[in-house]
Amino acid sequence: MKLYVGDDLHANNNFLALVDQKGKRVDQKKLPNDLFVIRDFLKPYQRDIIGIAVESTFNGYWLVDGLMDSGYQVHLANPSALQQYSGLKHADDKQDAFWLA
Repeated sequence: MKLYVGDDLHANNNFLALVDQKGKRVDQKKLPNDLFVIRDFLKPYQRDIIGIAVESTFNGYWLVDGLMDSGYQVHLANPSALQQYSGLKHADDKQDAFWLA
């Protein structure tokens, strides 16, 4: 199974969302900004993860570097350049993470 991960990164936490190749939601979790905790959450899925989209923010270098060092393909997403989701009733961390995935 191919999986895609979206990470809505904030100053002290991030929300991770995993979807399969059909867009079906597989897992989700709000986690502290701790690389070891994040890698532990992703570890059971590592073989299947095709890529991880992370919001390109000033505080994300540690996450991008750490995930790349762990063998993940990381894609930076510029939040201001992303097309706004259509048909979405409300936006929050969970919706943002799934949109990135």
